Amino acid sequence: MTNIKKQIITDENGHPVAVQIAYADWVALESQLAEDTTPIVKTSELGKHFGVMPLRVDPMAFQEQVRSEWP
Repeated sequence: MTNIKKQIITDENGHPVAVQIAYADWVALESQLAEDTTPIVKTSELGKHFGVMPLRVDPMAFQEQVRSEWP
């Protein structure tokens, strides 16, 4: 990827809130993103997680128990 000149925009506390780049750089980035059609997660990888998970405790009862331990 090319070196993109950017300006960091901060709030009154100095925390970054936005980045400003030249329009020509944005057009180049947008075209590169449009070309990327690789899926992030393949659906075949998710198939091994389908099903029901056996639970030893009722989830609501567990939640009530844990919350009752809070100060």
